[in-house]
Order: sequence, then C-alpha cells, then structure tokens
Amino acid sequence: KMLDCDRKLEVLISALNTKGARPVGNLAKPRVKTKQVNTPTFDVRTALYRVRGVDLTEIHGLGPSLALKLIGECGIDLTAWPSAKHFTSWLCLAPGNKISGGKVLSSRTRRSSSRAAALLRLAATTVGRSETALGAFYRRLSARAGKSKAVTATARKIAVLFYNTLRHGMSYKDPGADQYEQQYRSR
Repeated sequence: KMLDCDRKLEVLISALNTKGARPVGNLAKPRVKTKQVNTPTFDVRTALYRVRGVDLTEIHGLGPSLALKLIGECGIDLTAWPSAKHFTSWLCLAPGNKISGGKVLSSRTRRSSSRAAALLRLAATTVGRSETALGAFYRRLSARAGKSKAVTATARKIAVLFYNTLRHGMSYKDPGADQYEQQYRSR
C-alpha cells in the first residue's frame, strides 16, 4: 500500500512542468546519508531537481522529504508572490507592525495554521543545532530574545532562501558559523 502511494507520487512529480530542468549529473552529493522514517522509496532529491533545476536540499534544514512537503504546500510556481516579503507575510512569519502616530504599538507575528509555516519552524529548530551560519543566527537570537522568537526568525530566513531558490534559481552556499560570528562582531 505504501509502495503504491510512492509510485503514484513519483509519477506525479515526473509529470510536473520541467521548465528550466538541468541534467542530473550536476547534482552534488547529499549532506546527510541517513534515511528518515516514512521517506518515499524513490530518490526525491533527484526528482525535484529534474522538475525545477535547483537543489532545495542545499539549504540547511531542508531535507528531501521536507522539501517535497513544502513544494506540496506552496507549489513550484511562486509567481503569485511578487517578493520574498510577500511570501513570508503569507506564511505568517513576518512581523505585523502596528504603528500609530509614529510609535510602534506591536510587532508580533500573526498566528498561523499553515502547514508550510509549521514545516519551516521545524527546519529552524533542526538548523539551530548545526554548525552553520543559520545555526549561529538562531543561537545568537535565542540567547537574546528567547527560543520562540529565534525559531520564527530563523524560519523566516529559511523561507526567504526557499523562495529565492525556487523563484530565481539561486544556489545557497553556507558561509559557516565562524564566518557569521566574525561578520557579526565586525558589524
């Protein structure tokens, strides 16, 4: 039964629009070699690369299964959102600044029942334990503002990277935690 579902999923992914797809020979080695529970039996990473021509798993925190779920929630064509700011606002990951008379009354993020936002928050908590620039950002913010705000802010950064990768074909190269810390100190 699970194999039938995986086969149908593979057929549907291969049937998607292959505009901008590149040959799979350019795909780098995966960072993580462990297999997660309930992952599809086919190579999700290669299938998504054939469809869009970009590797979403380059973004730390996004594995093949999470990338597939995000594509399922948001779609592969992100032209509905003119910019990354619109996309993060739709996900309820951007602060809603309430200003009256030049004074900021509130800048909380809206509550969301979006599964995509929940997936990005999950990726943010995962990336917080890694030695990457996003992980260093998460740790710095969690020490200063608290874990929940750090999760939301890191999820927003991952959402912007996801948007730019799918919409503009950007490839993400992580500078590393040391580079991030050095840049933060110099600022």
